[in-house]
Amino acid sequence: MSGEAGGRAGYHHGALRQALTQAALELLDEQGLEQVTVREAARRAGVSPGAPFRHFADRQALLDAVADWVLDDYVRWQTAALADAECHAMRAFGLGFVRYAIRYPHRFTLARSRVFTASPTPELRERLFGIEQFLTELILADQEAGDLRPGDPVVVGLAGQALVYGLSQMIVDGYLPADRAEQLAESVIDTFGIGIANLG
Repeated sequence: MSGEAGGRAGYHHGALRQALTQAALELLDEQGLEQVTVREAARRAGVSPGAPFRHFADRQALLDAVADWVLDDYVRWQTAALADAECHAMRAFGLGFVRYAIRYPHRFTLARSRVFTASPTPELRERLFGIEQFLTELILADQEAGDLRPGDPVVVGLAGQALVYGLSQMIVDGYLPADRAEQLAESVIDTFGIGIANLG
C-alpha cells in the first residue's frame, strides 16, 4: 500500500486531507492530544506513512486542521443548543460551552491550546471574532427582550466566557466530580446569572 491511491477509499484531491483530519479527530477523542500522530492518522486512513505530508507539513499542521474542525463543530453544537433552549440565550450558550467540554474533553484541551493564545493566526482571529460577535448579538437580544440588565455586552460576554472556561477547565482537569459536573455547572452559571438577569 502506498500513497493516496493505495488508501482504503482511493482518495483524490481533498479527500485524503479530510480523511486524515477525521482519523486524527478519532485519535484525539479516544486517546487524548499526546497520542495524535501523523503516522497513526495515516495508518487509520489506510495510506502510507509518507502520504500525509502532501497535505500537512508536520504534526502541528494536522492538529491545526483538527482544531479548525472542532471549532466548526462547536458552532454547530451551540446553534443546536440555542435552537432547543427554553431559557434566555446567554444561559443556553454558557451551558452549551460546558456541556461540550464534558462530552469532548480532549477537544476542549486542543481548542484551548489553539484559541486561548496571545498570537492566534489572522484566520483564527477572524473566526474567533465571528463567534464573539455572535455572542454579543445574543446578549443584546436578551437585553432588548428584558431578560438581562442593560450594560456593555462585550464586558458581559467576557465575564460569561471567563466563567464557563474556568468551569470547563476544572471539569476536564478532574477537579469537579464527573458525575456531578453538569449539575454543578448549571448551579454556578445560574448564580452568575442572578447578577446580570433583569429580575424586575
